[in-house]
Amino acid sequence: MKTAEIRMRSTVDLRGEVDAIGREIANLRFRAGSEKATDPSRIGALRRDVARIRTILRERERDVRGQAADAAAGRTRKAVS
Repeated sequence: MKTAEIRMRSTVDLRGEVDAIGREIANLRFRAGSEKATDPSRIGALRRDVARIRTILRERERDVRGQAADAAAGRTRKAVS
């Protein structure tokens, strides 16, 4: 999953995606232990997707908190171009 695609999705949707990917990783690990894995690199790719999603969720969380703290202190943020 590309970062641009992740950024276009809603926060609620991304949290659901993290849960779904977590279940898929667990499923793949279970199958890898009981039978031959079809694509062992898939687990790593899914873990990287989860990391990307969590990073973007954290960025959103920090931005919201940062804006609230700035508003309380009477500051404004500069636009990043």
